[in-house]
Amino acid sequence: MRLGVLDVGSNTVHLLVVDAHRGGPPVAQSSHRSVLRLMRYLTPSGAISAEGVDAIVTAVADAVAAGAAAEIEELLPFATSAVREAANGPEVLALVESTTGVRLQVLTGDDEARLTFLAVRRWFGWSAGEILLVDIGGGSLELAAGGSEFPDVAVSLPLGAGRSTVNFLHDDPPTADQVTALRQHAREQLREARSRFADRPDPAHVVGSSKTIRSLARLAGSRADGVGPQDRRLLRRTELEDWVPRLAKIPADARPALPGITADRTFQIVAGGIVLAETMRAFGLAELEVSPWALREGLILRYLDGLA
Repeated sequence: MRLGVLDVGSNTVHLLVVDAHRGGPPVAQSSHRSVLRLMRYLTPSGAISAEGVDAIVTAVADAVAAGAAAEIEELLPFATSAVREAANGPEVLALVESTTGVRLQVLTGDDEARLTFLAVRRWFGWSAGEILLVDIGGGSLELAAGGSEFPDVAVSLPLGAGRSTVNFLHDDPPTADQVTALRQHAREQLREARSRFADRPDPAHVVGSSKTIRSLARLAGSRADGVGPQDRRLLRRTELEDWVPRLAKIPADARPALPGITADRTFQIVAGGIVLAETMRAFGLAELEVSPWALREGLILRYLDGLA
């Protein structure tokens, strides 16, 4: 079965086309991406501006056309925090549906954590035991832990890389005071969240997912030793904290020259690095393993599990 997963996120509108069947892994066939950075379109009232709404509608329409060209049989469309939290979110959803025919499923922060955790569990397998998941999106940070397919505890925090950039890192490159302010804000947010995990057993695997974490791992990480996929990577906190100050001194338009930093993430990679470093510090994590599967794969797996 050829499926299309349409992710209307805080940074991009991304269509992933996969061939998949129940009991097997989804195999990516093609991808179509529009970079929006929706946080820059938020008005003081918390609504998405008319320009931003037009950008969403156009990007979804383009993705629908790309899906038709790829001959997908089923489209799984969803939206995350940027649309979920927008003051005019319902109006945006209605306009997208009336214009493109796509009815977006709006995921809660808990949905995002649970579906991403499902994908990570399937990737690492049952023998992985207790997993602690860290996922940084454009609008939110998801943390989850558990020993089964779904987490026993999950937390969503407004610490996404795009949101943190817009709210704190106003200059390019950011000033030292701006970086310090974001660090302090992240620490305050994480302090309360950390208590939710206090009674959990020590994780056998600490896993990071999302494009932001994969990008940082390409830049500052290393290959993992032992049995496993050849592209398996580790990201150590010492290496991350060594790179973040250097990244913060480089203008956004120069960062794509670095390994792993793509043009669609260059404006928010510094904030993502700061949030990830503070998360690892708050949880006492020396390193994490990087999962190639995340939210989109979780949605695919849930859909396939529901097939008769």
